[in-house]
Amino acid sequence: MELVFFVSSGVFLGWSLGTQDAANVFGTAVATRVVKYRTAIILTAIFVVIGALLNGEAGIANISDYAYESGVTTGLAAFLVMLSAAIFCTVMTFLKLTVSTSQCVIGSILGWGLAFGSADFSRTTGFLSAWIITPIGALIICFLLCKLSEKLLSGRIQELVAFDNAVKAVYYIAGILSAYSLGANNVANATGIYAGKLELLSPFAAAAVGGVAIAIGVLTYSKRVMHTVGNSITALSPLSGALVVLSCAITVFIYALIGIPVSQSQAVVGAIIGAGLVKGVNNVDFKILRKIFIAWFGTPTLAALFTFLLGLLYKALS
Repeated sequence: MELVFFVSSGVFLGWSLGTQDAANVFGTAVATRVVKYRTAIILTAIFVVIGALLNGEAGIANISDYAYESGVTTGLAAFLVMLSAAIFCTVMTFLKLTVSTSQCVIGSILGWGLAFGSADFSRTTGFLSAWIITPIGALIICFLLCKLSEKLLSGRIQELVAFDNAVKAVYYIAGILSAYSLGANNVANATGIYAGKLELLSPFAAAAVGGVAIAIGVLTYSKRVMHTVGNSITALSPLSGALVVLSCAITVFIYALIGIPVSQSQAVVGAIIGAGLVKGVNNVDFKILRKIFIAWFGTPTLAALFTFLLGLLYKALS
């Protein structure tokens, strides 16, 4: 029962992650009415679990080492750190703001480390760099793909039924790859802290528990964020929407291969901006983006502060 209690906050975070990032996987497909919402969440849930089990251990090892070196050396400490991250992710979901689970987790781990004088700033800098590179990389990839599609495809071709079917196929392929990448890359955010030197869960068990938690979030409460990630940022055509999903999938999959958990929210928003910029700066609603940027920077700061206070309280009572 003690193990279940310690891991419960990570499961809570995994659920919150699923509610957020299902929109990043198939949000544009649903917004452009190419893929039905029910179909999207079922496919996402299945391939999130597969990705976590087959390719999630690299990220789990990275997060578990970072947490342990930052002073998260007990089950109760891990519970408190993950609870802090989960609370902020859930609040942002309720406010319909896209948020980085990676930032919630890293911010919480950093706050705990600061409370105990063991913050690992060298690794933190590496995560910060990834947060910057992720949306920029997705933006560039999507901008280039959209520009290339404009040059290669004429208006007549886009009116053909075969073209519509091809776009739909791209949506499914890119969405499945994005779901796989989500599980492979972000399962570490949910349960990676319990593995490694802490030894509460084996790497495989951490991947399984985290993957299922994310899948449950996808299936139960992911619809609220769909609207923000779709047409409220920029008007997307079926083709540009498919390229957004593909660009996000490519970006996150690269990080999954090298074992660095990054934000799929940042990748998809970067890709959507890239698609919008093809038709001009005026095609992007920067009012919506400003709120998203505030959430990106505010979330790790608030998570770090809250966990720092929890750490001080923990020290005083122990």
